[in-house]
Amino acid sequence: MAIQLKKSYKFALRSSFFIALALTALLTGILFFLKKFDLGIVLLFFPLSFLGSFLIVQARIERFIYRRVKKIYDDVSLLESSSFSNRPITTDMKTLTEEIEKFAQDKKVEIDTLKIREEYRRDFLGNVSHELKTPLFTVQGYILTLLDGAINDKKVREKYLERANKGVERLIYIVKDLDFITKLEVGDFNLKKEVFDIVELIENVFDLLEMRAAKKNISMGFDTTYDTPIYVLGDREKIQQVVTNLLVNSIKYGYQDGTTEVSVENLIKNKVIVRVTDNGEGISKEHIPRLFERFYRVDQSGSRKEGGSGLGLAIVKHIMEAHGEKIYVESEEGVGSEFSFTLEKAENKEA
Repeated sequence: MAIQLKKSYKFALRSSFFIALALTALLTGILFFLKKFDLGIVLLFFPLSFLGSFLIVQARIERFIYRRVKKIYDDVSLLESSSFSNRPITTDMKTLTEEIEKFAQDKKVEIDTLKIREEYRRDFLGNVSHELKTPLFTVQGYILTLLDGAINDKKVREKYLERANKGVERLIYIVKDLDFITKLEVGDFNLKKEVFDIVELIENVFDLLEMRAAKKNISMGFDTTYDTPIYVLGDREKIQQVVTNLLVNSIKYGYQDGTTEVSVENLIKNKVIVRVTDNGEGISKEHIPRLFERFYRVDQSGSRKEGGSGLGLAIVKHIMEAHGEKIYVESEEGVGSEFSFTLEKAENKEA
């Protein structure tokens, strides 16, 4: 196979050949002029001059390429100074250009990622500002009304104080959820794993949310009868919070006279999957990738009629990640949604 020479070598070889040829011709002319021509000297001089020329030309080419390319790297700040060593550079310019383009592409990807993060940061700050501003202004309005004289009316005073108290409770609820999710994100949270019956836990959540579901006449229940316990390993309190948040959302965005169904199925040998399915409003595809972001709302109109802190699904996601488990969502607008999460299965309560 023919040896593929770098372009810098090819240039140096050609240049050295012509230089050696010129020097040999010059030497031959001088020897003829001095009438001391010796063919042996001429034949020895040509390869020596060729080798010397090649070494000098190649060294200069390498130095030239190094300095020029390093200047390009420095100008565009694509490389750390430590990544460029003082070694001979014999790579042809095409390869060097490709390397620079690759670094530029990597930088572009990095910049695009930073832009996405900046957009997320702006959205988050806007959302948290809105979430806190609404109850704050509500509380302030009631207090100012009382200070303006309404405090003298006992009925108005009690009503406004109760409403102001609800606004404060909403603020506390948001701050507590923010604190909780921050601990989950930074890993400053210890799970208290234990073996428990997931069916019993879900039944308890059904009981807790029975009245809320009754307001919209939403039917909650299992997909089938579970006669035997299904034991799983996890933090019971946190898994109950996951189930509660998913069922609350199902009720919140469910239709009047709708249904919410929960199933517990074997996924693989050591895993079960819990599915929460409803026939409610559903979610359009463009919103699904951002559902688990803090304060992200599918309803972008600014309406907060359904209440909540806007952190429920974000908390669900982080609890499941803390367990090393997955959460999934499938939804179709106007048809309904299904949220599901996995848990490690335990053989029995003594496991």
